[in-house]
Amino acid sequence: MSESGRVGIVLVSHSAQVAESVAELARGLAGGGTDVPVAAAGGTEGGGLGTSAELIAAAAASVDRGAGVAVLTDLGSAVLTVKALLAEGDELPAGTRLVDAPFVEGAVAAVVTAAAGADLAAVEAAATEAYGYRKA
Repeated sequence: MSESGRVGIVLVSHSAQVAESVAELARGLAGGGTDVPVAAAGGTEGGGLGTSAELIAAAAASVDRGAGVAVLTDLGSAVLTVKALLAEGDELPAGTRLVDAPFVEGAVAAVVTAAAGADLAAVEAAATEAYGYRKA
């Protein structure tokens, strides 16, 4: 499958560096993940810590290939900002979902699943299942 038609992934963090690093990790663990449109939306427009509705909306638009967009967030205001954008109704591409998943493990699961050509529901399910990953 080409990049068109794949689920897009947006990673929203309070830190641009964290969002970019998690995107890089997820792509790498997905075998390069170059076929999956992934965008990081971290920090504020000025490079500080925080969240930006404008950066999130731009990231979602950049990864939209018509198969939906899965948005994963780190915490607090990132979640609230995405919820506010979804409530607006026209700020994010149609088919955008806020995915309740752990940020790092969920991002990896989402990108790997999207790379396999899965639909948005499967990408969301894989990311959400990451809550059950055991480490001991």
